[in-house]
Amino acid sequence: MRRIFLAGLLATSFGTAQADFRIPGFELVQTAPVETTLKNADLRDPVTVWCELFDNAKGDIAIGQFYAVNQPGAPFEKVIARLAAAGQRGVKIRFLLDRKGIGLSDAATLDRLRAIPNLELRILDYSQLTGNGIIHAKYVVVDGRRAFVGSQNFDWRSFTHIHETGLLVDDATVVGQVKAIFEQDWAAQAQLARGANVAHLQEKATGGAAALAELARPAYLLASPAAYNPPGVGDSEAGLPLLLAEAKNEVRVQLLDYAPLSYGPKGTRPYYAVVDNAVRSAANRGVKIKLMVSNWNLESPALPYLKSLAVLPNVEIRIVTLPKASTGFIPFARVIHSKTMTIDGKLAWVGTSNWAGGYFDLSRNLEIVLRNEAMAARVAAVHEQIWSSPYAQPLDINKQYPKPQKGAEE
Repeated sequence: MRRIFLAGLLATSFGTAQADFRIPGFELVQTAPVETTLKNADLRDPVTVWCELFDNAKGDIAIGQFYAVNQPGAPFEKVIARLAAAGQRGVKIRFLLDRKGIGLSDAATLDRLRAIPNLELRILDYSQLTGNGIIHAKYVVVDGRRAFVGSQNFDWRSFTHIHETGLLVDDATVVGQVKAIFEQDWAAQAQLARGANVAHLQEKATGGAAALAELARPAYLLASPAAYNPPGVGDSEAGLPLLLAEAKNEVRVQLLDYAPLSYGPKGTRPYYAVVDNAVRSAANRGVKIKLMVSNWNLESPALPYLKSLAVLPNVEIRIVTLPKASTGFIPFARVIHSKTMTIDGKLAWVGTSNWAGGYFDLSRNLEIVLRNEAMAARVAAVHEQIWSSPYAQPLDINKQYPKPQKGAEE
């Protein structure tokens, strides 16, 4: 019955009846990879939404991203052009990138950003704060009044060739929380550049654990790592297990990667049990777990852990493989990259973290939690759309999967 209900949502009320899907304060936004059947008429694309944000900016744009890559002629070109136009008319633009992300960035794209009037680009080495973390969050704040949080990197592929999910946010409380994260990290970069020590920066960020008592609120932001959350922003690493503990019937999850491992310094891979224990606990008490991950997850050492999860009662795992583009192989593209969860058709989670060590404990990530049945149903319907598509296949615990192709033609 649940599956029929979700299919009905896709076919009728969300198919053509409205221009975009939103609830008060939040609009669901999707990148549907071109040349797939995953586009939804009621979900706007991030090119449209980001251009709208930049066009309407009056005073300040703040952007936090891991890296920056453009390709001339791609639809993402419009986004950079509208950002440049905002700078040209006097809007102050602050752009924060991660030091490790510079190696993934395109030099021409960085030069283009630096040339935008009124744009200040700062590079934060997040690993200085946590030992091995990055700025993995992807977000925009405009005039302190609107924000965007989602899985979209500042990358032309994320706007055309990768399945991504985000939220356009007008809710004043959540926008304020996202802005506080940016101000925290923007200031940290300046303080580290002046030689401040890590202990001093931790003293400035004391809000993470205290906010967990407010998980019952209808809308809020969780972030990681807890040691660097500003006051009023809860801790993702502690919050996610508590939310999973609430589940009574069904949990749907879509991710790039799932693994109870942390890829630490010098190639170490210590076991990271926080999220995995919570998922297994939910399954053990009878909650149906529908976990959907990308084919990039099909390699050692993650694959054996996926298989060990798949043999449990109440757990289904499907692997999603998107077809190559007709133009040929595109490195680090044609993959599902969304990070979403729904619980019991009542709670929706849209964020930036893969469910593995290094994301919730060491890196800057953001997750928006909405206790709203309409949004939960819509996110679940997107999950069901892919889950039931030809792109998704059940994980075969007896199969030896080939190494997934990611960065180069083999």
